[in-house]
Amino acid sequence: MAPKKNTRDRVATPSSAAVPVQEAPAAPAVSSLPAKTTHKGGRANWDEVLLNIYQYYMKETPQRTKLIDVFLFFLIAVGGLQFVYCVLAGNYPFNAFLSGFCASVGQFVLTVSLRIQTTTANKSDFPSVSPERAFADFVVCSLILHFFCVNFIN
Repeated sequence: MAPKKNTRDRVATPSSAAVPVQEAPAAPAVSSLPAKTTHKGGRANWDEVLLNIYQYYMKETPQRTKLIDVFLFFLIAVGGLQFVYCVLAGNYPFNAFLSGFCASVGQFVLTVSLRIQTTTANKSDFPSVSPERAFADFVVCSLILHFFCVNFIN
């Protein structure tokens, strides 16, 4: 099989030969980004970006919000472990798996809403909700969620 020809290797047809082709001016070779934060192709170092995000999070985030975030990661791990166990070992008591998985997902949703309501940047969105009231709502809704999950197990 013959190799494919590139467009610049093709013979110009009479219709395209009549149109003069203008050369584009060369782009300046100077880059606006510093040389030490870029790789080939202008990509930033991912480890530096992640380190900056981590340092900003540790410096600017209040301790209460960090605690909520740790609990969110715990809920993700619990839901993931339940799902992996269901896939590997089977789901014989399906109600038990469904109840436990829904409890972790529901608790995750309630915790995210608590985090949103207690973040200081969102005070303008929730002017009448104090952090204490948001936590009380979280506790009451968590009790209702777990009551239904325990009753669903049978």
